[in-house]
Amino acid sequence: MNSKLNLDFNKVEDARNSAKNIAEDVQEFIDKHSTVSVERTVARLLGVDGVDEIERPLPNVIVENVSEGGGLERGIAYWIGNAMVHTGEGPQMVAEMVSRGDIDLTKLPIASDEDIYSRIDTIAQDSTEKIRKNKLRREEYIETLGEGRKPYLYVIVATGNIYEDVVQAQAAARQGADIIAVIRTTAQSLLDYVPYGATTEGFGGTYATEENFRIMREALDEVGEEVGRYIRLCNYCSGLCMPEIAAMGALERLDVMLNDALYGILFRDINMQRTLVDQYFSRIINGFGGVIINTGEDNYLTTADAVEEAHTVLASQFMNEQFALKAGIPEEQMGLGHAFEMDPSLENGFLLELSQAQMSREIFPKAPLKYMPPTKFMTGNIFKGHIQDALFNLISVWTNQGLQLLGMHTEAIHTPHLQDRMLSIQNAQYVFNNARDIGEEIQFKDGGMIQTRAHDVLNKAEKLLKDIEQEGLFSAIEKGKFGDVKRPRDGGKGLDGVIKKDKDYYNPFIKMMLGGTK
Repeated sequence: MNSKLNLDFNKVEDARNSAKNIAEDVQEFIDKHSTVSVERTVARLLGVDGVDEIERPLPNVIVENVSEGGGLERGIAYWIGNAMVHTGEGPQMVAEMVSRGDIDLTKLPIASDEDIYSRIDTIAQDSTEKIRKNKLRREEYIETLGEGRKPYLYVIVATGNIYEDVVQAQAAARQGADIIAVIRTTAQSLLDYVPYGATTEGFGGTYATEENFRIMREALDEVGEEVGRYIRLCNYCSGLCMPEIAAMGALERLDVMLNDALYGILFRDINMQRTLVDQYFSRIINGFGGVIINTGEDNYLTTADAVEEAHTVLASQFMNEQFALKAGIPEEQMGLGHAFEMDPSLENGFLLELSQAQMSREIFPKAPLKYMPPTKFMTGNIFKGHIQDALFNLISVWTNQGLQLLGMHTEAIHTPHLQDRMLSIQNAQYVFNNARDIGEEIQFKDGGMIQTRAHDVLNKAEKLLKDIEQEGLFSAIEKGKFGDVKRPRDGGKGLDGVIKKDKDYYNPFIKMMLGGTK
């Protein structure tokens, strides 16, 4: 790609190398630790599901049992496999026996490692193969049905009732949407368990459960056949159950997952050690399943100024890229996030937004960038809001963004109604059609405002990354270098769920999903 911004790609490479060193430093910590949510994910991937008589998820039940017995440092797979050897039962029945109090996993006689691993590896291979087949099935759907043109039109449903969500999602697909994101119910990211079954009572969104994923996937496949293109399904594997939701999504063939390395730390006050370990395993699963991850840099600009702090977005994109590569995610699955969030009263703000979007496109040429709409300065004036969204749409098609969450002219008023979503889709379709090749036709003035802005943001991002490289990411977060939000290393929710691995720690899925490279 020729740089319309005349970027100094030596600086880009320096910034990328700093981000790589930051990620490698954090990876040393990650490799020595697990979490309760990682272990629950392993249990789920081995087939443990359901709830007990008081609706505690069985993955939580067995992980808590091993934790209380002081054995979780070895990994839940080891203890499930040992129980399988002694009971002759599979993982689900083992979990049910623990739930009833029939067995205590850490008090059973210990079988040989060879017997334990052989039992578990067979089941793990079956689960891994199921996820691989889901990836192939997605590819077959796209090949036979086709798909929408990029930027993909990405819209949300958020009724709280999965069955109502299905109605809205199918309507949006018929109107032209390419991606349906089911917003999670308020504060689910702070639950240290995953609810079970179909749900109808979410607030501001719908619970992320495996059954809800299955219901929506089936509905989108149905409407995809009707409209003649594959409709992607998106949800959120962030929060305290990040890897569990990634696993559920991979098993039910979700296509896109919100999955950021720092979002939960900054905006949900989840402990940074917990989040950084969880994001690694969740991304291994997403990468293996062919799921596009969406990162959350756009959120920085809701708490910090979009003009002054744009370089923090770019710096975080560089880091998210490197964390994703560590987990085996190819660039083509990295929906690195950014946003159209400058104050609309700013003179030439459109030019600055254009510069930022073009810069992201040039620095990450293979990534299906996730571009977020104006929200911070939406006022409830629906006419002005519709214009703000149209300008956002113009930049998106101009700079060849990948996944575009459509703005809603009623953004500041309520959860979007069906007609609001339809008007937003029509707005984007009109702009995309009329300006489809504008990016191929227009160059930028050498030394002009657009190029100068990009150079300034890149310079600041490079400096920030070098500073973080020197002091470490944990310290940088403690000092509030992202989103103007400070978080302590040993604070936040979920720290007690971080586990220091034993030297014989066992998780069969890491090697299987990374192709034996880890």
